[in-house]
Formats: sequence, C-alpha cells, structure tokens
Amino acid sequence: MSTAYVIVTVLGALMAGFSAASTLRRAEWVIKPLADYGVPLSWLPWLGAAKAAGAVGLLVGLAVPVVGVLAGIGLVLYFAGAVATVIRARWFTHVPFPLLYMAPAVASLALVG
Repeated sequence: MSTAYVIVTVLGALMAGFSAASTLRRAEWVIKPLADYGVPLSWLPWLGAAKAAGAVGLLVGLAVPVVGVLAGIGLVLYFAGAVATVIRARWFTHVPFPLLYMAPAVASLALVG
C-alpha cells in the first residue's frame, strides 16, 4: 500500500464525509442549489447516507481493499449522477463542484493495488 494511496483515500473520505455532514445538517449552501436543480428535499437523508457510507467504506478499504474499491466505485457513480443532475438543470457553472468531490475517489481507485 503506497503512501499516495493512503493520503488520497483519507482525503477522499474526509471530503465525502464533509459533504455527507453538510447534506444531513441541511446546510443552506447545499440545500439551495439542490432545490434549484430540482432534487426533492425528501431525498436528503438518502443522499447524505450514501456519501457517509462511501466515506466509511474508503477508510475500511485501507484494511479490506475490496470494500475500498466498492466504496470508491459507489462514490464515483454518486458524483457522476450529481454531475448529470447539474447538467440536466443547466447550471453548467456548477459542474466543477461534484467533480471536485469525485476526483479523490477516482484517484483512490487508480492507486489501489
């Protein structure tokens, strides 16, 4: 296990965890754009839980690699869906935000092994 993999994975877990906490706490800067994109507010607990599970999975993956790979794939799919949602809502200037959160998950998958 390389140092780069550990650093990127922990960073990805921290970022996903922060995003999950912000969603679950219903932070204004998260809720307003989601409403603008047309995401039902009833989905917030599920979206936050998915990100939290991904964050925990990345950390567990440091000890059980298959869990980390599955968590990384899940986070990449989650944030790809977020990109699609932003594009569908035609808020093109917001596309970089989910990509920023997706990047460490992609890097973690690239460095595993």
